Amino acid sequence: MESNTPVDTSDLYRDIIGFAHDTPAWLQTLAEVWTEAGLLLFGVLFAAAWWRARRGDPRALAISVLAPLATAFAYVVSELIKSAVDEERPCRAVAGAAAALVECPEVGDWSFPSNHSTIAGAAAVALVLAWRSLAWLTLPMAVLMAFSRVFVGVHYPHDVAIGLLLGALVAFLVVRLGARPGARVALALRGSSTQAVRWFAGPGDRAAAGDALAGHASAAPQPAPYQGERTH
Repeated sequence: MESNTPVDTSDLYRDIIGFAHDTPAWLQTLAEVWTEAGLLLFGVLFAAAWWRARRGDPRALAISVLAPLATAFAYVVSELIKSAVDEERPCRAVAGAAAALVECPEVGDWSFPSNHSTIAGAAAVALVLAWRSLAWLTLPMAVLMAFSRVFVGVHYPHDVAIGLLLGALVAFLVVRLGARPGARVALALRGSSTQAVRWFAGPGDRAAAGDALAGHASAAPQPAPYQGERTH
């Protein structure tokens, strides 16, 4: 194994790619498709989360917009690490392993960490922060996408494991740190004079806004009733 990482998972890689070759052809095809189709599905979920948040409070809208941005940032971090580590792909470096199910990426397209897994981990966590009830879907999606990268033969197990953790951590930090200032921006967008901007930001929760206004009015000091002029 030719690797600059301190972890050696080449034996596990051989076992997984060997198992992949023993699976039915339809499962191999499904893994090849899923390794890319999962990214598209995450994109659809980002759009759905944003659309749902348009009628939520400003913080919900901010998180829904931050979710894909955090995922993109995680990808950039992954690329920077990948360029620094320069780990060769297992489909070229592991002796005695079965052939990859897909074409091995060209030399210079390094292996550690897995970009797909980083994106999957970031997208899954960011979507959970934006729409908690999606956890049952996004988390298994991310794990399956990461595993598919080893299954088709283009990544080591440690590439995808670290990729998942890296993406999840980056997305969590970006969304958590950006939620409060993002909410202020979302509130400003909803008050914009530009129709397209107001459409993007959505109407918000009208009922909640009405309650807030009512509460603000009731809390305001009321003038004392006029009691007429006193005479002595």
